[in-house]
Amino acid sequence: MTAFAQLPLRQVQQAPAESPPAGEAPVADAPEKTPAEPAAIETPDFSLDEAITEVMDTALAVGAELASTWTLIQIGVVLLCYVAARIVSNALTPVFEERMRRIESQPQLLRVLVIPLRRLTWILFALSLWLAAFALREVTWPSRSYYIGIAATIVFVGVIIALISRFIRNRSLATPFFYAAWAVAALYIVGLLDETLAALDAIAFSIGTFRLSVLAIIKAVLLLTVLAWLATIIGNFTERRLKRSEDIAPALQVLIAKFVKFTLLTVAVLATISAVGIDLTALTVFSGALGLGIGFGLQKVASNLISGVIILSDRSIKPGDVISLGDTFGWINALKSRYVSVITRDGVEYLIPNESFVSEQVVNWSYSTRNVRLEIKFGVSYDADPHEVRKLAMEAVGQIDRVIDRPGPVCHVIGFGDSSVDFVLRFWIRDPKNGLTNVRGQAFLALWDTFKAHGIEIPYPHRHLIFDDGSTGLAPAASRKPATVRKPAARRARKPKPVS
Repeated sequence: MTAFAQLPLRQVQQAPAESPPAGEAPVADAPEKTPAEPAAIETPDFSLDEAITEVMDTALAVGAELASTWTLIQIGVVLLCYVAARIVSNALTPVFEERMRRIESQPQLLRVLVIPLRRLTWILFALSLWLAAFALREVTWPSRSYYIGIAATIVFVGVIIALISRFIRNRSLATPFFYAAWAVAALYIVGLLDETLAALDAIAFSIGTFRLSVLAIIKAVLLLTVLAWLATIIGNFTERRLKRSEDIAPALQVLIAKFVKFTLLTVAVLATISAVGIDLTALTVFSGALGLGIGFGLQKVASNLISGVIILSDRSIKPGDVISLGDTFGWINALKSRYVSVITRDGVEYLIPNESFVSEQVVNWSYSTRNVRLEIKFGVSYDADPHEVRKLAMEAVGQIDRVIDRPGPVCHVIGFGDSSVDFVLRFWIRDPKNGLTNVRGQAFLALWDTFKAHGIEIPYPHRHLIFDDGSTGLAPAASRKPATVRKPAARRARKPKPVS
């Protein structure tokens, strides 16, 4: 068949007329040729037999390729590499686990090491496949290690995806990342990634000069997720490092950590917006609307946020302080941007808005120092020596573990009551977060035991009944009789008289 006959039908019909040779005049009396009618486009007939034959030929070709000697050799090499990786992994895992038990005090580092250790077999499998493919390419044709290279790529990509997904603590983010990463890897391996990206970029809409496609949205979501994740990791790392520093006040530590996190998240959002192609100057309208919304509907939220900054800057409260706010008594667990977490002795955690700590009266038991003075009042009989009572009381309360020596306990006489000499005992503790009522109870029990041991009486009131004949209501114990209670006589019910 000639080259001309191989042209399509439309090209044959539209072929231009041959021009006369150079030096010859065209024939003037040649009649003009009328343009030929365009031929109808013919639809090729579908033949089921031809389709089946083509599929069968493809299957036979693939089967012949898989049944070839070098294909079988490559499959055997892949299986041999897996068995070798499994044997080496079983031998090395106990050794690494024994060494990791020595760093149980560092949970973050332990987690970083344990996650790859759980996938040591697949890591060694990927490395052995790469080595096998490289060795075969050196000793024979590169095509004879093609399937080993594909297997090495698939295993390596699977290991990387599995490691990254396990390092993501949030399972709601790790699961979509796992499937999305495998979809991208599959498209790349089969060679359809560029076509898929072009198709996603073609699905778009325009607003003025701004064009937004599905591909841009996907890139923006992925970029924002990655940057926000990195910002969170860096912020948490900075916060942990600041907490280890004893030269920085706790309130300043929280303030710096929150500033770093807010700055990193802001940079992540702005970088994502810029990557999508949105002009940042267009955000001026949005910022104005946001300010108007804060002025009308978000007053409490803005007030709590600003109050949180004030609390952190003036250091009026800090994590670990023991505070009293209204009926709530406990110690501060954490300072957040909107609220303060306070844990009581009952184990209940109260989330109190920051505004309450700025506008209401707060009792900070450990503002300047953690030493707190407590006092208890008691009375003894007039028969006791007050000087001895003071000495015994201070010695008794000084034996309690939570009572500190400096400043030491003091005891003073505060009055002469109707039936007792009244004292006040004051002592200091440095751990108010462990409770105040319990240490007061221990002090009372210590006084009780000490006074009992030294015969000091704690008076209590007696009641005497005096009758008209001058006798008292107290009789000797032998002649006392139990008092009888006379019940009132039951009244008879009267029937109403009939009305005549």
